[in-house]
Amino acid sequence: MKNKPLLIGILAITVAIVGSIFVSNNGIVLGQTFSTSIKGLPSAEKTQVIELKDGDTFDLRAGFVKKKIGNTEVRMLAYNGSIPGPTLKIAQGATVTVNFKNDTDVANTIHSHGVRMANAFDGVPDVTQKAIQPGDSFTYTLTFPDAGVYWYHPHMRDDYAIELGLYGNFLVTPENPTYWNAVDREVAVFLDDILIENGKIAPFYKDGSDRALMGRFGNVMLVNGETDYALSVKKSEVIRFYFTNSANVRPFNLAIKGTKLKLVGGDNGAYEREEWKDMVLITPSERAVIETRFDVSGEYEIQNKTPIAIQRLGRIIVSNESFVSANANIFQKLRDNIEAIKIIDPFRPFFTKETNKRIKLSLDMMGGGTGMMGNNTHGMPSSMGGGRMTGGVPEGGIEWDDSDNAGMNAMSNTDMVAWKIIDQDSGKKNMDIDWKFNVGEKVKIRITNEGTSAHPMQHPIHFHGQRFLVLNKNGVSQTNLVWKDTVNVPVGEYVDILVDVSSPGVWVAHCHILEHIEAGMVFPFMVE
Repeated sequence: MKNKPLLIGILAITVAIVGSIFVSNNGIVLGQTFSTSIKGLPSAEKTQVIELKDGDTFDLRAGFVKKKIGNTEVRMLAYNGSIPGPTLKIAQGATVTVNFKNDTDVANTIHSHGVRMANAFDGVPDVTQKAIQPGDSFTYTLTFPDAGVYWYHPHMRDDYAIELGLYGNFLVTPENPTYWNAVDREVAVFLDDILIENGKIAPFYKDGSDRALMGRFGNVMLVNGETDYALSVKKSEVIRFYFTNSANVRPFNLAIKGTKLKLVGGDNGAYEREEWKDMVLITPSERAVIETRFDVSGEYEIQNKTPIAIQRLGRIIVSNESFVSANANIFQKLRDNIEAIKIIDPFRPFFTKETNKRIKLSLDMMGGGTGMMGNNTHGMPSSMGGGRMTGGVPEGGIEWDDSDNAGMNAMSNTDMVAWKIIDQDSGKKNMDIDWKFNVGEKVKIRITNEGTSAHPMQHPIHFHGQRFLVLNKNGVSQTNLVWKDTVNVPVGEYVDILVDVSSPGVWVAHCHILEHIEAGMVFPFMVE
């Protein structure tokens, strides 16, 4: 496989309109930006939950809408007119057809994140399919072998398209009715943020990504696309939430003030054992399945609770309305998930095997390169070339915000910043890595996040087409396992994962900080 066409395919962009020229305060021409006009656009609609049966066909369209963020209406992208897009509820084992139409201003694809589907429908341009140009269509045939919560999003200029609203959930209902606990209601929730400057969404550049160093942290929090998200529930009602982090870079340390959370599932299904949690960390593209019950009426705040701030995300309003839940006793107990344990059991003999592959996550800073989006000569400030700008490893190995380095971050682009995944055995990096596996292999991979680069930060690493178990985090064995497709690797730490190689084809793995993908942090692997 030639790596340059693959890299070009992943990072390429095809535009259909001519944007404006943005000039920064210091007079540097940053490049053409995408349109922000809302003229003639329909208003965003309410997200629908749509149940699809085996053999069903569904039409999905990406297009523009206007949506109110704070006190202003802004131009955004939406699937079928809503942000998030439709929640597609599908039975485990079912196969459905999705007819996708691209009515946006960039080339597009659909990636069914976490789904172990046929390689031809993975949505990676120039690897599994050609890019879908504005006005064109593509048909996806998707089979859902695993119960759990998954999501769909573009895989071209992810930093632009996902940030502006192109994301939606798949809820895959299990064949075994006792796989999840009985609950009174299920609610799918996206956690997100968006960057607003002077009453508008901060501009995106047609020639490539800005904020390539740290990623685009938003300054407005969104829950299911809303700044004022509110969910009404009845007292004693048992709710199962399916949380997905669709933010470009922000990790959410999720809490609901005044109540405990029962963590029952993650990316690709159920944990072996249920646990009570005060907070649950969800990094970009990860999911968490959480059950709650509210025994006292009133208002409960959904929070992002980090070492530097407590941010209000939304609220849950619990009424005094009388409700007798048949599931109250079930909720009070923590259980072992026997089916989840049985699915994992055949993999336990491989937990102590030797490591097959070792990768390191690192960074190159390219001072003195071309200017923003290649227009003017403009190197990075000298302070970005030596030690880390904030002076050491961030607390807990996680960058919670870019408030200390927002200016430098905004100036960084993919000409200046090269994020790297390095094969430690061959020395090859990013698209030069040439791993090959066979279906049925159990591959143990150590992922180490270098803590000595110019600006080390966490990386949520996502593998396409396969599932894996996180065996070890920085020397600590994990004793409550769940199938994953994304694992967060904090600064200066390592994780060991065991990959269930089950889906043939050419796939990719990458950091799911969206600006880091654009800055090259992706590599291919082949399954034969």
